[in-house]
Amino acid sequence: MRSLLRSVRLARHTALLLSLSYLAGCTSPGPTPPAPCAQASYPIYDPAEPVNRGVFAFNKAVDDYALAPVARGYRHLPDFMQQGVHNFASNFGEPKVFINDLLQGNPQRSVNSLGRFAVNTTVGVLGLFNVSDPLGIPRHTADFGQTFGVWGIGNGPIVELPLLGTSNSRDAAGRVLSFLVDPFGDNSDTVQTLGTVALVGGAVDGRATLLPLTDSLKTMPDYYSALRDVNAEHRAAFVQEGKLGATDPVKYRCEGATHDDF
Repeated sequence: MRSLLRSVRLARHTALLLSLSYLAGCTSPGPTPPAPCAQASYPIYDPAEPVNRGVFAFNKAVDDYALAPVARGYRHLPDFMQQGVHNFASNFGEPKVFINDLLQGNPQRSVNSLGRFAVNTTVGVLGLFNVSDPLGIPRHTADFGQTFGVWGIGNGPIVELPLLGTSNSRDAAGRVLSFLVDPFGDNSDTVQTLGTVALVGGAVDGRATLLPLTDSLKTMPDYYSALRDVNAEHRAAFVQEGKLGATDPVKYRCEGATHDDF
């Protein structure tokens, strides 16, 4: 079961990282509108581009023939089913968000994450229903790559990893660490089963949500560069969001900006 869980974790990251995330917008440090966008620098250093492009071709084939078709089929399910999958997967990821909030020194965000998990897991029936938003506890995301960025660690060179997709070296290290950190432990078969369901559901739901973005980027002359550049911009803004510690990131983004749920 443990090896199955690790394999499914890898599948989830494959879906999310091959497709990349929504382009994140700038954020401002507080609720006073309209504040200027916080500027995020995203230098792109890709010294191994020829090798990265070769790995990217493999990753694209996996996405084109396996992940994306499943995601397109998933989008035909009733909306309430898709929302339930999204809510459940997002809720199961809250403990890792909580850990990263603490590591980033964001007490209010950590309280929000812990509160969301407690309320949605109980009242929301294991997270199937999002009851936190109506209660005024907005969701945010955080990961170890963001935490490293908040700590001041630089991006490093671009790396394209088999099945794990495009990343800078800092975020790639964060993904490896995420594999090793299990807030729930591994003593309960029930929790492991729920984790497997959350990972598979989150992979399909995340890929389905990102189809419009990736379909648009595929129309550009160089799909590799387009994905790489969008990812770099997203991650830079995501790190900036962590530094600002906004408890409701969407509220403070520039008009028209979007962000994925990770």
